Amino acid sequence: MKYYIIAGEASGDLHGSNLMKALKEQDKNADFRIWGGDLMQNVGGTLVKHFKDLAFMGFVEVISNLRTILGNIAFCKKDISEYQPDVIVFIDYPGFNLRIAEWAKKEGYRTHYYISPQIWAWKESRIKKIKRDVDEMYVILPFEKPFYEDKHQFKVHFVGHPLIDAISGRQQVNELKFRSEYKLDKLKPIIAILPGSRKQEIRKMLSVMLAVVDKFPDYQFVIAGAPSLDYEFYKPFVSNPNVHFVSNRTYDLLSVAYAAMVTSGTATLETALFKIPEVVCYKGNWISYQIAKRIITLKYISLVNLIMDKEVVTELIQGDFNKDRLEEELRRILDQKHREKLFSDYFELEKKLGGKGASENTARLIIDKL
Repeated sequence: MKYYIIAGEASGDLHGSNLMKALKEQDKNADFRIWGGDLMQNVGGTLVKHFKDLAFMGFVEVISNLRTILGNIAFCKKDISEYQPDVIVFIDYPGFNLRIAEWAKKEGYRTHYYISPQIWAWKESRIKKIKRDVDEMYVILPFEKPFYEDKHQFKVHFVGHPLIDAISGRQQVNELKFRSEYKLDKLKPIIAILPGSRKQEIRKMLSVMLAVVDKFPDYQFVIAGAPSLDYEFYKPFVSNPNVHFVSNRTYDLLSVAYAAMVTSGTATLETALFKIPEVVCYKGNWISYQIAKRIITLKYISLVNLIMDKEVVTELIQGDFNKDRLEEELRRILDQKHREKLFSDYFELEKKLGGKGASENTARLIIDKL
């Protein structure tokens, strides 16, 4: 069968690649045309657009790039029409994907959505479009099923969280070899810095994250570079001899880290699943933030806290994300007593996510429906 899969971010590329592998296992004749990244392309799909050309973050940024976005939407519709897939699989990325889903449904294509838009956080009105335009929804967070089915009377499939598969299925890294490869101190504990994946986001985050480095001389700091950005972009941030850089090896870095500073997003959950104590950070465009905080009514911004429905990890947002508060919270997660409590919460978090098999579960359901 022919699958048209649309992912617009790095996390979508990861989950899309694992879904493609599972589909190939269950459908030997699977043919893919994709919007995604290197991981999806490496599985064997024909790459139409790379996510690095699609990532626009925040209200102001979206408006300033509106011409490009509208052009991508028109191109996508044309490309689908020429490919004539048996099913379109949307992976998160709602601003774009819901527009394509509306058109695709009218054109008679099967529309399946893997990894729900976070309408429980904001734009809950999108439920009307989802109920109208999406044939099947596969959710990965435990609280999403009652949200859809009890609150909005829309049947969905809880398939488990694909990060568990991605992390458990990875090849283990040799820590000594890793430290040697990146010229890291052989003994100093590593504090990982995960500043995000978009240039504008990274610049804002790193300016504060790196301000605390000299306060922790007994540790070494390592920046996790995004796969879509090269070293030249990060080079100005690696001037301190106690700051190092690795590119496109976030999981390897987390597997050897002692603690982490993490920009809000999927990485907060990834860090927790690696059982690494973390401080969650976020600082956005001032106008975008002012608009967002009037729309989003959630108690927390990190997936860890949202899933656990309590503050497991500290969130430093906008004004609270400053040098003094970050130093204070970083010292806190380096304290052994606090770390033990965190580890206990992290194990409970993993239980709530439903175990392994999200990609296989989703692939089976898609093929059964087809």
